[in-house]
Amino acid sequence: MLAIFTKIKDRVEAFLNEKNIVTDCLNTIEEKTGIKKRYLALGAVGVTGAYLLFGYGASLLCNLIGFVYPAYYSIKAIESPDKEDDTQWLTYWVIYSFFSVGEFFADIFLHWFPLYYVCKCLFLLWCMAPVSWNGSQVLYRFVVRPFFLKHEARVDEISGKAMSAAEHVTREVLHTLVRNRAVGPAEPEAKRLPSSASTEPTVD
Repeated sequence: MLAIFTKIKDRVEAFLNEKNIVTDCLNTIEEKTGIKKRYLALGAVGVTGAYLLFGYGASLLCNLIGFVYPAYYSIKAIESPDKEDDTQWLTYWVIYSFFSVGEFFADIFLHWFPLYYVCKCLFLLWCMAPVSWNGSQVLYRFVVRPFFLKHEARVDEISGKAMSAAEHVTREVLHTLVRNRAVGPAEPEAKRLPSSASTEPTVD
């Protein structure tokens, strides 16, 4: 357990020493107040936890926590030559997607629970934790992967039929549009303008 907290502490220290918008704000506040940015970060975590318990819009804050930090490190993983971190964050997004779909149906029953958003935030933090047994790795290995391997052939068959049906419908719609445009009603002829030449009566 001590090794886990040490690793998390090291990860937080590394983040606080990076150059980004969060550390820029913390450095500015540290210069003006004299409070070390690690304590400012701890205070921000405490305020965030209290807000998740009692604040309005806790759902938005919780979703931002589960999105902003992973999105930032996912972009860094894409830009880095190492592919191991790509797999790590791709696994997180798979679990996050499954969780979001499940939450859509369960939210109507769970949103009234006082600690719901705190528990959700802790779950998302566990899924992105910098340890080998974080939530995304555990859930993917023991839940998502066995289910996927068991139903992969059936899912591929259904998705193939769905793609074929979509292509057929799209092709038929395009053909119908082209045909209607080709055999549509002819445009009325433009009315002839009266001739500018005057027709004078001839005198016999």
